[in-house]
Amino acid sequence: MSEKQRAKVVLRILNKIYPKTPIPLKHKNIFTLLVSVLLSAQCTDVNVNNVTKNIYPKYNKPEHFVKLGRRKIEKLIRSIGIFRIKAKSVYNLSKTLVEKYNGKVPKTFGELEELPGVGHKTASVVMSQGFGYPAFPVDTHIHRLAQRWGLTNGKNVVQTEEDLKRLFPKKYWNKLHLQIIYYGREYCRARECYGLSCKICTTCYPNRKKPLKTKKA
Repeated sequence: MSEKQRAKVVLRILNKIYPKTPIPLKHKNIFTLLVSVLLSAQCTDVNVNNVTKNIYPKYNKPEHFVKLGRRKIEKLIRSIGIFRIKAKSVYNLSKTLVEKYNGKVPKTFGELEELPGVGHKTASVVMSQGFGYPAFPVDTHIHRLAQRWGLTNGKNVVQTEEDLKRLFPKKYWNKLHLQIIYYGREYCRARECYGLSCKICTTCYPNRKKPLKTKKA
């Protein structure tokens, strides 16, 4: 089976299982989406949602977080991993948005990636899920799944993103990255499937006998 054939298999199976793809991080606006994506590093979406459900009804604009200050932000997100580093990023990010962008989240990759604490993956999520711009955010899990399904031999997320964008038409990117996340959590978990048991793995590689070791991003 060729790379393009495997891509068609992936698309067919994912569209059947996940015809709709709600955004997993709960948010009130594009700014709170950006904050949630920042908070989700090395942390589950469930944990982030549990914390932000008590924050966003009251604090949902950059001005609110500037007024709170770093220490108070730390207290609000204390149960999230590396909360001090994240509180600093959220505060500095909010300050930059207020001072440079009149409290609005910019709409370009370049401007987003210049914001404190915002990398390419975070910018891609905001462009995709917030602004509806075609993007393909690739995290460590998507990177590993793409290797497992024979869609990339990328040694890092940058190469994997390029390969996925090459294999799938742009119109599918925004939905597809969410479908892959959902499928990975439910059927092709890093420590359970190993490339041997889920429907995508067994369809793309029916003769695979040994667990597949993927390269870390």
